[in-house]
This record gives sequence, C-alpha cells and structure tokens, in this order.
Amino acid sequence: MTVTITLIGGPTALIEIDGFRLLTDPTFDQPGDYQLPHVKLEKLTGPAMSVRDVGAIDAVLLSHDQHSDNLDHSGRDFLKEAKRVLTTEVGAKRLGGHTEGFAPWASTELKKNGHSLTITATPARHGPAGIEPLAGDVIGFVVESSKPGSRPIYISGDTTWFDGVAEVAKRFTCGVVLPFAGAAQTRGPFHLTMDTNDTIETARAFPDAVIVPVHTDGWAHFKQSAGDLRASFDTLGFGSRLRILEPGVATIVEMLS
Repeated sequence: MTVTITLIGGPTALIEIDGFRLLTDPTFDQPGDYQLPHVKLEKLTGPAMSVRDVGAIDAVLLSHDQHSDNLDHSGRDFLKEAKRVLTTEVGAKRLGGHTEGFAPWASTELKKNGHSLTITATPARHGPAGIEPLAGDVIGFVVESSKPGSRPIYISGDTTWFDGVAEVAKRFTCGVVLPFAGAAQTRGPFHLTMDTNDTIETARAFPDAVIVPVHTDGWAHFKQSAGDLRASFDTLGFGSRLRILEPGVATIVEMLS
C-alpha cells in the first residue's frame, strides 16, 4: 500500500490515500511575527504551496486551533471552504461553523466513490505533564482505509511522547507515522512537541512503520530540525525507516511489508 504526502510547511501536509485528500493543520501565511497572549512567534519561511495549489480536499485534520504555527490567518480562511474540519471539542466550539469536535478515541467516517476512511481522534499532550491549562486541548488522528490489505496512518498532532502516544501504538498497527517534531520551545526550558528522543521512542513503539516527520522547520521556536532527526536515526541504525520530505514535492511513501 502507498500513500502520497506533500509537505507544505511546518505542520501542514497534504495526504492523499485511496482517492481522498486530507490536510493537516493549515498554515499558509508568509513569514513574519505572530503575537500570542504570552509569547511572540516568528515564522521564518513561507509555505511551499499556495491555497490555490492545494485545491479541494475532503477533510482538514486540525490538531488544535489556539496557536498560529498550527492555524494561521490564511488557514482560518481555508477552513471556511473545507468540506469537513475535524478538531478538538473545545476547538470546534471556538471555531463554530461546520467544524466537528472529537474527544480522544472518538471516530467518524469519510465516504467517496465506494471507498471509506475511518478517522479516529487520538490523545495528545502539548508539552510536559501539567501543561494542559496553558497549552489547551490537542488531538492527533489515525486514518484507516477500508481497502483490503491497508494499514492505518498515525498523525500525532502537537504532542510529546507520553502514555497516550504509547496507547495509540497498542491499539493500531500503523504503517506510516507522521510525528510533529521540532522540539518547539516558547516559554520555558521544556519542549512542546516531539524532540529527537521522543521521535525515536515513537519509532520504537511502531516498530515497522515508516516515520515521516513534519513540524520540524520554518519557525524560530523549533529547536531541532529534520537534519537532527536524520543524524539521530542514522546513528541508531534505523535511518532506513525515516523519510524526510522535501517541501512542495509530492512523495510516494510505501509502507514496509
């Protein structure tokens, strides 16, 4: 089974599977400063594709709506045109419109041309234990195709490694994993997304999945890059499982047999 993934920038990726087109956390704004209530974020690079280049999609998988590096101004406009937007329960209440809110382990189905995808929301924790009142609710997603012989795809959302991610690995035998990496750090000496160690733990939990990291470059508060992941995975001897995407290039990812 193959899936085509195009990295647009930061956490934003276009995932094409069985005729469905899914978009993760839409960020299409150009470089600049973004003032949040307690911190200013600096975007260093623009998207590799425009909203027009992306075209129509079947669903947006939005891990959360509170931070500009996961949903910016252009991304919010994009949500208005999307067929379906899946996100956290509290995020759906804030965004309104046709946005759909999900608690961890809740599922929904997409149907198209005789095929279907089951989308399951997964637990995520946007930093260390105790961060929830500051960082807010976040979810990841597992995408399962109805096509015989297919394997699920796991999209971590903004999370560090914790027991919720381990539970996803227990419940789903995923063939492709998209960890939100980069070791994001904004207001303390701790990271809010996966660092290299977290990504390695995730790879070990999904022992035969292809690891396709996103959320590694493009913002000043990302403290580790895709290059850091490459060096770490190669040193540990499982670099062949790591697939680094070139922004803007549609890449076919074949699941390991």
